[in-house]
Amino acid sequence: MMTINGVVGRRLRVALVALASTALAATAGIVLAPPATAASLVEVTGFGDNPGGMRMHVYVPDSRPTNPAIVVAMHGCGGSGPGFYSGSEFASQADRYGFVVIYPTATQQAGFGNCFDVWSAASKRRGGGSDPVSIMSMVAYVQRQYGGDPDRVYATGSSSGGMMTNAMLALYPDVFKAGAAFMGVPFNCFANAADFPPQNSQCVNGRMDRTPQQWGDAVRQAYPGYSGARPRIQLWHGTNDTLVPFQLLQEAVDQWTNVHGLSLTPTSTDTPQANWNRRRWTSGGVTLLEAISVNGAGHSLPMSGMAQAAVQFFGLDGGSPTPNPTTGMPTTSPSVPPTTTPPPSAGACRVGYTANSWTGGFTASVTVANTSTAAVNGWTVQWNWPGNQQVTNAWNATVTQSGPQVTARNVSYNAAIGIGASVTFGVQGTYSGANQAPTQFTLNGAACSQ
Repeated sequence: MMTINGVVGRRLRVALVALASTALAATAGIVLAPPATAASLVEVTGFGDNPGGMRMHVYVPDSRPTNPAIVVAMHGCGGSGPGFYSGSEFASQADRYGFVVIYPTATQQAGFGNCFDVWSAASKRRGGGSDPVSIMSMVAYVQRQYGGDPDRVYATGSSSGGMMTNAMLALYPDVFKAGAAFMGVPFNCFANAADFPPQNSQCVNGRMDRTPQQWGDAVRQAYPGYSGARPRIQLWHGTNDTLVPFQLLQEAVDQWTNVHGLSLTPTSTDTPQANWNRRRWTSGGVTLLEAISVNGAGHSLPMSGMAQAAVQFFGLDGGSPTPNPTTGMPTTSPSVPPTTTPPPSAGACRVGYTANSWTGGFTASVTVANTSTAAVNGWTVQWNWPGNQQVTNAWNATVTQSGPQVTARNVSYNAAIGIGASVTFGVQGTYSGANQAPTQFTLNGAACSQ
């Protein structure tokens, strides 16, 4: 969700363009899109076998090596590839370090819509079909089209995308060298599609307390007989996350320590940045697992600077920026709140609102599109609840409520809404009676259409 950036529970409740490669694609019945130029986000419509019915966007930086690394960056539920492109910092890291970023868009509709399939039997078996096979087709496409380095393929994602990050590392350990999962759950946490929605989920209601051996066996069963090296993994979770409960971080730690044959006791602990409490498991001088608890954070990762930390964990930073000599992490400047642009003219914005309700609770996704002729730099969205709804949590925005009025402000990584672009955030709340949708939204004080 669940932008909804991941899964919810009751409390949760997501360059090489040569003649040979062209001929190969033609024989496979694949139509290759022209390479991305001028550092633009490009949609690819014929990338290969696509049993998950997914969409693919790719970002190729202007400056890159002949055989660039590949990072698959995955959104949360209710989101999209272009939305994660504009709402995270992986593209700017690609510009800096010269790797290609794949932004898949999920289309599965179990529970919330546009969630990566981590529940079906097909998604839990190497080559079984569904979204994992579609993502592998995207990786193969980038290797054909842009000379992507098969020895440097990585996965990352937020919430639902974090869950799929764990899955891809379990299913294709010979392909992915490392991953960074934000607010995810262990691989094979969901029994089936019915276990995914909040009112039914054993996983995100915290009732999947398996032993490390059981979690590790789930990974090993995904690719029976595999005996090669396992991917390194970085796990992130906010301590105040009630959508994908914080306790699931430890379940994922149990899984990957067992997979790597590590003790549950970390090799070291530190605080690389304020509120980041990191545990590390190292073997032979290599960090195989990092678990980072973000103190006080809800369902709102990655925050500013976290994409950079993930890229450094992957080893794609090329030795720079210079690590902080005390923490071993890159030194980052404190984020400065963006200046909010003046109110757009009336009708220069459009809001889409969707809610998923159960008895006494709900989650809602709000998408704000900029339909004006000027970019928005810093946004405040407001609305009034028509009933007695009360916000209890939010993601991709800082949300406050006074009486029926709700105010949502951008967070550090999604302040800009370009011309024709949009931003999505979500809230979780309680209600009694009817959970009616708001009838009016404003963006920086101007009314939006719906």
